[in-house]
Amino acid sequence: MNQSYTAVVKQAGEWWVGWIEEVPGVNCQERTRDDLLESLRITLGEALAMNRADAKQAAGQGYEELTIAV
Repeated sequence: MNQSYTAVVKQAGEWWVGWIEEVPGVNCQERTRDDLLESLRITLGEALAMNRADAKQAAGQGYEELTIAV
């Protein structure tokens, strides 16, 4: 499944900072814009994987996974 998220990025002095609007806590800081975008992609992927694992563990046994479109 290919999902899209919104990255907010800006240059702050010598650094580039950014975050993902839809996922609290996904934010990064890098020296270049390209490095920032790559760090955001990696961090977002890790955060989503961790959230999925936490949700499955909290559900225990007998749960059902459904795709919901917005």
